[in-house]
Amino acid sequence: MNLQTTYLGLDLKNPVMPGASPLVDQLDNVRRLEDAGAAAIVMHSLFEEQITKQQLSEFYHTEGPAESFSEATSYFPQMEDYALGPDRYLTQIAKIKEMCDIPVIGSLNGVSLGGWTDHAKLIEQAGADAIELNVYYIATDPDEPGTSVERRTIDILQAVKDAVDIPVAVKLSPYFSSPGHFAKQLDSMGAAGLVIFNRFYQPDIDIEELEAAPRLELSNSTELRLRLRWAAILHGHIKADLAIGGGVHTVEDIIKAIMSGANVVQVVSSLLKYGPSHIGSLISGLRHWLEDHEYESVDQMRGSMSLRNSPDPSAFERANYLRVLQLWKV
Repeated sequence: MNLQTTYLGLDLKNPVMPGASPLVDQLDNVRRLEDAGAAAIVMHSLFEEQITKQQLSEFYHTEGPAESFSEATSYFPQMEDYALGPDRYLTQIAKIKEMCDIPVIGSLNGVSLGGWTDHAKLIEQAGADAIELNVYYIATDPDEPGTSVERRTIDILQAVKDAVDIPVAVKLSPYFSSPGHFAKQLDSMGAAGLVIFNRFYQPDIDIEELEAAPRLELSNSTELRLRLRWAAILHGHIKADLAIGGGVHTVEDIIKAIMSGANVVQVVSSLLKYGPSHIGSLISGLRHWLEDHEYESVDQMRGSMSLRNSPDPSAFERANYLRVLQLWKV
């Protein structure tokens, strides 16, 4: 059974990899992921705020007044709150490359142009095979148009591509007004891959303390449906590879993702729940399902449930919408 696939120009032994998560902060976990069959390692995100704070700290120690440094950094988390600082992050990539035989994908999380994009080059120099850009941005200003939000991501992609020679993927939000059009823009700008979708964590409200309360909940398979829809829509319309992340928990989830058009899936929540070795069970289950259903490869299955051959995808989507509404009987 041929499970091989390609993603970001990288030849992978199968389509299952861990997504960006704290798992790779420990080298023992990285080894367990590789031994279990992970196709690649996606690094935990390096945040723009970490780099900015380090740069401000260096400025303070050389020429900046204490007052300006203190005020500028008061908005950021403390450095000890981050698992890996910028320097340790680069060292971790180098260590993983030394100990593993599978590709390593760096991850940058930011919202603006600036010095943090320079770290893309450092990530490349540390040995990363590709970079994933996670532009995590909430447009809270009612006067900011959608075109400006899109322009932000396009400019960051261009800046990073100008800095590195390795492939660059963009992790998308599902909240753009026309994800398909935006995906084609990024594709035309040279994005090697698109990850659908970023998972925006929704804050709760502490009604006693009268403050926002962060809540972190693991995903479940129901979250996969939104990703399947857009993978099915995009497949065959862009050159960039597709990765599905968010809601991939079971072998069936992986199969659905590939049938929709994904080159790879990124798994996080189920690995955090069951441990790194769980990725081996998913890969084994995928192989057995393909054999039982007489597939020769994952490539044979890819895109078989996409909308590429539908003469009017929007009408197809609306028809399904109407059908779903009629399923519930009082």
